[in-house]
Amino acid sequence: MASVTKTPSGTWKALVRKRGYVAEIKTFRIKRDADDWARGVEDEMVRGMYIRGSNAERLTVSAALDRYVREVAPTKNASTQDREKGRYETLRAFFGDYSLVAVTPELVAMFRDQRLQVGLASNTVRLDLALLGHLYVTAIREWGIGLTYNPVQLIRKPSPGAARDRRLTTEEESRLRAAVAEHSNPMLRSIVTIAIETGMRLSEIVTLTRDQVELRRRVIRLSETKNGSSRTVPMTTTAADAMREALANPVRPIDTELVFFGEPGMDGRRRPYVFNRTWQRIVKQLGIADFRFHDLRHEAVSRFVEAGLSDQEVAAISGHKSMQMLKRYTHLRAEDLVAKLDNRLRDAR
Repeated sequence: MASVTKTPSGTWKALVRKRGYVAEIKTFRIKRDADDWARGVEDEMVRGMYIRGSNAERLTVSAALDRYVREVAPTKNASTQDREKGRYETLRAFFGDYSLVAVTPELVAMFRDQRLQVGLASNTVRLDLALLGHLYVTAIREWGIGLTYNPVQLIRKPSPGAARDRRLTTEEESRLRAAVAEHSNPMLRSIVTIAIETGMRLSEIVTLTRDQVELRRRVIRLSETKNGSSRTVPMTTTAADAMREALANPVRPIDTELVFFGEPGMDGRRRPYVFNRTWQRIVKQLGIADFRFHDLRHEAVSRFVEAGLSDQEVAAISGHKSMQMLKRYTHLRAEDLVAKLDNRLRDAR
């Protein structure tokens, strides 16, 4: 039953009790508001439709993010955790002081539009929204927060950015291979070769340990990947030769199992070889415009398709879970398709 009483301070306290529910209490300045609220809560309880909202009103987005970082983030792989660190602060800066229940679709849309207006890529904004949306999913499904909907699900998401179609020309690849071969650290040459030959992500290559490589069988076993699934990557003879050279590095220290190792940090630990600045300098000096290291993965996947491998075979090597994502990474050269088309038509005649 519901009751409304006046407090010593002159406000009105509404109390609703019903078997099977936690007692609900809320204070109002006006008695009419207290009566309306109490009747509404009691009616929803009677109809079995009541969702407790007080915890959603008290919990701010900032506090919810703190809990998410403690409980959910550690279940994600290390690379994902690193990428999301900045997103937590972005969401906290905009939504942090709002309670979870106060975040409306209109507010989320405003956040989306502001991010896009400052020139951020649509994919960046989509990832921001995905993290916020998962925070709400977790709060509703796992934390028992009384929310009636997820505001992120009710807004329009930015369109995915156009897939990159940058491919290396034969001449560019020749100059690139020559330049990395001349670099003082031979690990760079091995890394670039393995990237082109296997389609592995940079993070997968530089975190490889020796026990993941089976030269005799020419395979690399990846237990932790970006999409959370393990996979076994076959090596071409060229990739196997590059890996063999890397494993035989004469200056390999005894204090690490990393195939591609860096210098010890302040804490004495060795971490993966970092060469981003070196890569950018080499590409700039060669005049290879608009080319990123990740484009080597695009190049490799496209070559797998051109070599005649099926979509399933390519996905098994690259680790793509959906054919849609695989297509975004696959760009066939028109001139190669012309030659293949001529051959097929000639055979058909």
